[in-house]
Amino acid sequence: MLAPMEKVTDSCFRYICHKYGADLTFTEQIRFETLVKKNKSALDRIRLYDDTPTMIQIMGKDEEKLGQFLKEFIPESGFQGFNLNLGCPSQSYVRQGIGSAMIKRPTKVKRMVDIIKDHGYNVNVKLRLGLTKAEKREKVYLKLIEKVDADFFVVHARYRSESYERKADWKVFPECVETGKAIVANGDIKTKEDVKKMKEIGCVGVMIGRATMSNPLIFGQLKGLQLPPVKSVKQEYIKLSVKRTGTYSEEVF
Repeated sequence: MLAPMEKVTDSCFRYICHKYGADLTFTEQIRFETLVKKNKSALDRIRLYDDTPTMIQIMGKDEEKLGQFLKEFIPESGFQGFNLNLGCPSQSYVRQGIGSAMIKRPTKVKRMVDIIKDHGYNVNVKLRLGLTKAEKREKVYLKLIEKVDADFFVVHARYRSESYERKADWKVFPECVETGKAIVANGDIKTKEDVKKMKEIGCVGVMIGRATMSNPLIFGQLKGLQLPPVKSVKQEYIKLSVKRTGTYSEEVF
């Protein structure tokens, strides 16, 4: 799976990653409270230009606004469901009680997941191990996984303030799998050996984020597919992006 990434996973990058090996992609995060207001830039970020299999990642805490958004939402071709963001480390979001701050609120998250399901949509959750090292130690992530009935859980094996310089803590994955829920591993997964290890642990899939920014062909490489040169794929991405939006992101390739 291609991880949701701010200013990276627009429709063009999702298309390229799927074309060359990713099974499922995710949009950039967007607050559903903003979508309710019909904000054009927000709506553009969840627009699906093609049938690339895509989960729309949403974040927020106002359950009434979530219900209002879902009531008015019209799925496009390629739409696979919603992903609830419980992993964003942004301090401004944490102060508002959303993103990583939601990990210790399993009852509220359960209600939100149930609201999405009640509208007939698939829903999964992406979470970190807690806001702090202490929350990780208290295993707030396990409590949430056990209480919430999502289709699957993407576990980013770091707590909110943990630096990317430190390797993700893969030791948490076995206990997550032992909950009986479907677990997707996320964090420093880059090689066939990494994927094999996650399969052996019992994870149902892997999600790759930062490694795709310089190499969107990584999915196909992990699958052993025949692939074109990165240079030609970059030109394909630029051409498509300019056609759709008039510009392209310099965050990738």
